Amino acid sequence: MNRMKILKKMSLTMAILATILAVSPIVMNQVYAQEEAVQQAPQKTEVKKPSATDELAYAVDNMFLFFCAVLVLFMQAGFAMVEAGLNASKNTVNILFKNLMDLCIGVGLYWLIGYGMMYPGDAFKGGWFGFAGFGVSEKLGDVAGGTLHPQFDFLFQVAFAATAATIVSGAVAGRLKFAAYLIYSAVLTGLIYPISGMWKWGGGWLDAMGFYDFAGSLVVHAVGGFAGLAGALVLGPRIGKFNQDGTPNPMPGHNLAFTALGVFILWIGWYGFNPGSQLAFYGSANTSAVGIIAVNTTIAAAMGAFGAMLFNWILYGKPELSMALNGALAGLVGITANCDSVTNGEAFIIGIVAGIIVVLGVILLNKLKIDDPVGAFPVHGLAGIWGGIATGLFGDHPLGAQIVGSLVIPAWAFITMYILFFTMDKIFGIRVSEEEEIKGLDIGEHGEEAYAGFQIIETK
Repeated sequence: MNRMKILKKMSLTMAILATILAVSPIVMNQVYAQEEAVQQAPQKTEVKKPSATDELAYAVDNMFLFFCAVLVLFMQAGFAMVEAGLNASKNTVNILFKNLMDLCIGVGLYWLIGYGMMYPGDAFKGGWFGFAGFGVSEKLGDVAGGTLHPQFDFLFQVAFAATAATIVSGAVAGRLKFAAYLIYSAVLTGLIYPISGMWKWGGGWLDAMGFYDFAGSLVVHAVGGFAGLAGALVLGPRIGKFNQDGTPNPMPGHNLAFTALGVFILWIGWYGFNPGSQLAFYGSANTSAVGIIAVNTTIAAAMGAFGAMLFNWILYGKPELSMALNGALAGLVGITANCDSVTNGEAFIIGIVAGIIVVLGVILLNKLKIDDPVGAFPVHGLAGIWGGIATGLFGDHPLGAQIVGSLVIPAWAFITMYILFFTMDKIFGIRVSEEEEIKGLDIGEHGEEAYAGFQIIETK
């Protein structure tokens, strides 16, 4: 009896073991499958909330950049005053209108395609051309110091694009058709400026070479200066500027008070241009860098004005206000590429040399019978090249790369803009009629006057 019970228990145990052995593979397969599914399933990552320090740094950097962008945008008013003051009163409306449209067209096209071409992303590093897409992102990225919201960055960058375009307005003043100018402005801000800008600031081939341009002596100012030279060459000089023997006749502007006011506005706006290009302001290192940049900017501007005044005084026996004012602007242009890399003493030298270059540049233009009513080419073109070279001489950046960048960027702007102006001239003519030029572009192009009710009498 006991033996039978033992056998039954053994049989039952064996049956249970057999069942377990039969079922266990199925169970284990299901477990493994569940584990694999869990591993393959997207894991929920906990979003780390920015620290109070990160929030503060992000706010400081972006709001300071916004303030600098407004200063640079305000430079449009400075350019308008400088150009209007250095030209005849009969062309004031035309000049103001061009400065307004530079900004308006520039904002539209740079937002649509220019920003995406100039900053195409890491995929195009070391290249010649790229495109990140249309428009500008509106999404909030990482919140931390040194991280810029795309909207603030665009606002700052589009002000630079408008600056490059408006430089040409003064060089072609008094004889260029308004429609032709609008076409030029659109091409420069939407295509030419973003492409060469990408070569450096967008991580392109010049940047990979080691070329350095902190805030745009070449990327911004030389582009505008050499584009202006191209326009002036295709247009030819104003009526009465040069005699038959090639000697120049002075054609003074109608309001040096406007010009002086414009230069002071530009000087102040440059504190957005140069210190703003630091792009990060939170923390002792960034704050100190901004201070050095601002002081270097101030010294170079002051010495540019002094150098131009003194050199012109030595050559012609009298100090000339308009030359000193342009000298200040040249000093600002010359220091823009290297204001973060040089000492105060080196900024002093850069400014003095820039002022002398302006005087020599005006003399050169007169010798070549090229009419640049405001000196845009000497101020922005030649001083821009000087800024690029000075960055290699004083700023501890490779001189070879600086020479290459200082030649390639101006050449790109000059060749492309010369082709554009020349093509437009052949297709529909870009210069106003002789009658319209004599009467003034305000009436001929726009049908309105800047000084309505006043009788403007020009004497020669």
